[in-house]
Amino acid sequence: MELTLTTPAMLFPAISLLFLSYNGRFLTLANLVRSLHSEYLKNPTPDTFAQLQNISIRLRLIRWMQWLGLLAFVGSAGTMLFLYLKWLWLAHALFGVSQVLLIGSLCVSLTEIHISINALNILIKDIL
Repeated sequence: MELTLTTPAMLFPAISLLFLSYNGRFLTLANLVRSLHSEYLKNPTPDTFAQLQNISIRLRLIRWMQWLGLLAFVGSAGTMLFLYLKWLWLAHALFGVSQVLLIGSLCVSLTEIHISINALNILIKDIL
């Protein structure tokens, strides 16, 4: 397989869009935590506590999503550097690692989405 400078460069927009999505999730959860925290301090209920626990898990997952995505981005940039320096074996290895990291980030994202959907289903189960 021939690896050129354009191959890892093509990942930059995709990873940037992933980060926008991840940051959007984080900001939404941060606002929800602030709201639930003040609600819990005023009227502590088991449901509010359970929601805060769920959000805590999701925040940890988002942190991992961001870390893995960031490392994939750095790996792609490093791949370009190694290609420029003509260190092809290292460029190929780093590109493979960055792809694994990106796949890991997407898998963690899928897990976070699954947890989010379960939390929403719990909220609406008594209505449906």
